[in-house]
Amino acid sequence: MRTDPSILSTAFRYFLAVADAGSIRAAARELNIVSSAVNRQVLLLEESFGIRLFDRVGRGLRLSEAGTMLARQVRETLDRYDDVVGELDTLRGLKRGRIRIAAVESISVERLPDLLAEYWRRHPGIEAVLTVAGAEEVTRLVEDGRVDVGFAFSIRPLEGLRLVHAEAHAVGVLTAADHPLAARPALGFADLAGEPLILPARGLSLRAAIEPSLTPLGRDLRIRAEVDTLRMMAAVVRRSDSVGFLTRVGIEADLRAGDLAWIPLDEAEPVVDRLTVVRRDGVVPSLALAAFTDLVEELWRPET
Repeated sequence: MRTDPSILSTAFRYFLAVADAGSIRAAARELNIVSSAVNRQVLLLEESFGIRLFDRVGRGLRLSEAGTMLARQVRETLDRYDDVVGELDTLRGLKRGRIRIAAVESISVERLPDLLAEYWRRHPGIEAVLTVAGAEEVTRLVEDGRVDVGFAFSIRPLEGLRLVHAEAHAVGVLTAADHPLAARPALGFADLAGEPLILPARGLSLRAAIEPSLTPLGRDLRIRAEVDTLRMMAAVVRRSDSVGFLTRVGIEADLRAGDLAWIPLDEAEPVVDRLTVVRRDGVVPSLALAAFTDLVEELWRPET
C-alpha cells in the first residue's frame, strides 16, 4: 500500500525529496518541478522550526542533526498511516499490504528469493519493496525506518533494533573447480601461505572473521586483491588461480554447477560469519511484516 502524497504538506514532501536525492536540483527533477519551488519550501520549513535542516557538503546537501530527526518523524508518521491502511484493508478482506526489505547481496541471490516465493504463495496480495545494499547501509535503513526488515552479515551491536533471526555460517576457502586445492577435504590458513588471496574488503564482517587467522602468516601472506562484493569475489576466483574466502550463502548455484569449489576451514576455533535479520525495536509490526518474519523463523534454521 503506497501512501497518498496528498496527506503530506508540500513543504514536508519537498523536504523528504531533498533528503533522499541529496540536492535541491536532483529533488526537483524527481518531483518534476523547478528548483526554486523546492528551495522555497525547504526554507519555509527551516524558518518555521527556527533551525537548519540541511548542511551543505560540496555541491550537495546532507541532513543536519535536526533534519535527520525531522525526517525520521515524518517517515514514521507515513509508516503508521500505511500500517493502519493495511490493517483496515485486511479487515475488509482485501488482503493487501506492503513490506520494505533491505538485504546484502549474498542473501538476495537465492535465499531471499526463495523466501519471497513461499511468502507470496501464502499471501499473493502483499507488495514488497526490495533494496540490495551493503551491511552497514542495510542496518542504517532499518534504524531510520526506511525499510521494515533487514538481512545482513553484521559485526556491530544492534542498538535500537530487534533481532528476528540469527545464523552462524561457516567461512570456507573458495577456489576455481580445477584449482589444486579444490580436491582437499579441508584447509587451514597455514595451507594458504604464498597463495594469491582475494580478501573481503576491510569493514566487512567476513574480513573481521578471518583477520586474526591471516596475521600469523606474516611474510607468507600474499594479498592479490580486496573486493567488497560477493559476485566480484566469485568471478575473480572462477577465472584465475586466486583463492578467496566466503560462506556458502549466495554461491549455492555456482557450487551446484561445479564452477567453484568451497573447502571447509579446519581451525581450532570455528571461523564463522553471523547473518542477522532485524527490524526496528519498539514499533508494532504490521500484519504483513509479522507474517513475513514468522515465515523466516519457520523456514530458516541456524546453520554452521
